[in-house]
Amino acid sequence: MPVDTNAQTADRLEGAPLIAPSTTDHPLHEGVVDACRSVFDPEIPVNIFDLGLIYTIDIDPENAVKVIMTLTAPGCPVAGEMPGWVADAVSALPGVKTVDVDLTFEPPWGMEMMSDEARLELGFM
Repeated sequence: MPVDTNAQTADRLEGAPLIAPSTTDHPLHEGVVDACRSVFDPEIPVNIFDLGLIYTIDIDPENAVKVIMTLTAPGCPVAGEMPGWVADAVSALPGVKTVDVDLTFEPPWGMEMMSDEARLELGFM
């Protein structure tokens, strides 16, 4: 499955909202979310979805999945690997045709993007 880890996502999305709404009504959406929840930042004991690192999940009618994500910091030691982990997790879902994972740092990630579950797990609540 093709994986795009181009850090210049914002350039390709020029003129588009930086965080587009996710395709929540597609039958594969919950499976893609669960797949993203199976990926963990090795330095933080919370999955990347609940950390708020997944900005957009877009699934077209042909079951091609596009994920726009970020990292907790641009200098993250697994920056080159994490998009591949996400692509591997999502591509394993039955019915997924292709997976494209793009990294962006706009807007920058902040702790306010974490789910309540993540805040609780990390002791921020």
